[in-house]
Amino acid sequence: MSWKYHKKTRLSRERMYDILSSPLITEKATLASEHNQVTFRVPLSVTKPEIKLAVEGLFGVEVLSVNTLVQKGKTKRFRGIAGRQKDIKKAVIRLADGQSIDVTTGL
Repeated sequence: MSWKYHKKTRLSRERMYDILSSPLITEKATLASEHNQVTFRVPLSVTKPEIKLAVEGLFGVEVLSVNTLVQKGKTKRFRGIAGRQKDIKKAVIRLADGQSIDVTTGL
């Protein structure tokens, strides 16, 4: 069963801000913005329906789809000491035609 058919839940305004940690401003994300897509960094535990509700609630836009991916943290060495970067979850939001989000201005 697709996530689109789940019962809608309500999110508080604070929870919406917690879900959308920050927009990703990379070369690839900028190229995707030409196709009505915006990329955000989100917590690892959040679900696609929660991401959709948060974007629609905070920005007042219509979301067509949400794709998520988890970027595993790399193992790095600093001054001979091994360390590990954190895992990051990204959400790629596709907006309806004519909708846009200006991520440079902030909330």
